[in-house]
Amino acid sequence: MSGSLSAGTADSVASAGPCVVVVGSVNADHRIETVRLPAPGETVLGGPPAVLGGGKGANQAVALARLGHRVALVGAVGTDPAGERLRQDLAAEGIDVTGLTGADTATGQAVVLVDPHGENCIVVSPGANTRVGPDTVRAHGGTVAGAAVVVAQLEIPMDAVVEAARLTVGTFVLNPAPAAEVPEELWPHIDVLVPNRVELAQLCGAPVPRTAEEAAELALRLPCPRVVVTLGGDGALVVDEEGTLVLAPPVVRAVDTTGAGDCFCGALAGALAEGRTLREAAALAVRAAGYSVQHSGAQAAMPTREQAGLPETAGPPAPVAR
Repeated sequence: MSGSLSAGTADSVASAGPCVVVVGSVNADHRIETVRLPAPGETVLGGPPAVLGGGKGANQAVALARLGHRVALVGAVGTDPAGERLRQDLAAEGIDVTGLTGADTATGQAVVLVDPHGENCIVVSPGANTRVGPDTVRAHGGTVAGAAVVVAQLEIPMDAVVEAARLTVGTFVLNPAPAAEVPEELWPHIDVLVPNRVELAQLCGAPVPRTAEEAAELALRLPCPRVVVTLGGDGALVVDEEGTLVLAPPVVRAVDTTGAGDCFCGALAGALAEGRTLREAAALAVRAAGYSVQHSGAQAAMPTREQAGLPETAGPPAPVAR
């Protein structure tokens, strides 16, 4: 198990709670397609803007819901119209949003630029996401403790992530994005770490790995026994007790890579909640992310099981292997 419960939370564990809990960010994404991504100091023309649901936490929750998993989201939105619209949209996906609190500030916003090759650059103004703290997580401690898998990212304050990890009884998955230093107290609680190449390099204080072999060398330096590195167009790398495994991606034409990593994390967490091995879960996640990059937007591109070509759910979740 990932940690012990604090006093007062053990008696509130929900035996019939969601299989997966996502603790993370919720944003309104302002998406603009451009002829190319701008260089520093450069202005480029773009197409008409679109305002879509986003935020790594919300994206991963939508990915899970579309793939047929029971999921709850713990986070915050503003009390502005954007926050209410996002709350309604997430609830319409079948996500339990009782853990989504209303903060007396603006809802998080992101500006997403996408070029014709599907590459993107993103600037995030966190807004209400900064109000997600340990108290927010403890207020839903029973939901967190009752989950088979808990997923968190780093678009919310680190102390909230640490509290989520500490309260997790099942499997705790950390997506260290955006790249940031992980505190020593968090490492013992991480069951599966899911960085991309850049995040892996920052965690190790090393250059960005160019190959899967270089990524494997860095992953082995981390104080986490199970690491899955997303490699973009090169697929994914699994480093676990069995060694290393490179999973090739499907051959697709990328239209928009926004949210592909979130799709991967959601699909991975859902497969782990079904009791699949890490390698099986990563293989399914590669397939789901391969579908998402062929479609525009983040949440809009999240596939159903049928669209991603995934098998039916594997049955009841298995306890985390230690």
